Amino acid sequence: MTLVLAAAAWVVAVEQMKGMDMGGATELGSFGSFVGFWVPMMAAMMLPSVAPAVLRRNRVQTSPLFVGSYLAVWILVGLAVYPAYRPHGSLIAGALTVGAGLYELTPLKHECRRALTVGAGLYELTPLKHECRRRCRGSVRSGFTFGLYCLGSSIGLMLMLLALGVMSIAWMSVIAVLVPAQRLLPERLWVDVPVALVIVSLGITVAVGP
Repeated sequence: MTLVLAAAAWVVAVEQMKGMDMGGATELGSFGSFVGFWVPMMAAMMLPSVAPAVLRRNRVQTSPLFVGSYLAVWILVGLAVYPAYRPHGSLIAGALTVGAGLYELTPLKHECRRALTVGAGLYELTPLKHECRRRCRGSVRSGFTFGLYCLGSSIGLMLMLLALGVMSIAWMSVIAVLVPAQRLLPERLWVDVPVALVIVSLGITVAVGP
């Protein structure tokens, strides 16, 4: 049922966002129109990765409450994004994307300490991303709590989406693949580091591009 809801949300989101992508210069419009596309967009991207958590629950009758409270976290994120978001140029979009890529590197402190030379300040962020990602693969009683952990795990990717095109169906699709992959698969140095470095390289390219 969760995956069916996600599929329906994709149909709604794609229809609503068609032709509205202007990259970093995208306007959010009125609050009502923003909520109208944000909610199905979050449901489309985030619900597939919550399906295993729903299946792990013993009391099936609580699943709608679990899913609803999980989505409530992402709706609250939207309420924070709307007043803070501003259309922006390539320099800001690139800088935010580089920041997102650096955040994606932080759970790999122990594996990468000998392999990579990264500033000490970056390592200080390790517990947040690493712990949130670990808990996203575990059993959590509350959908709201599960949503908070998954927010901590995916906030870098969401920042990347906001930077490159909040109404971009293409970037939405990329994030929709990365989010469940990170939540459901164990951390692997040979996978996570290249993905993070690609995001950093993308940000640099966007920042210095025409």
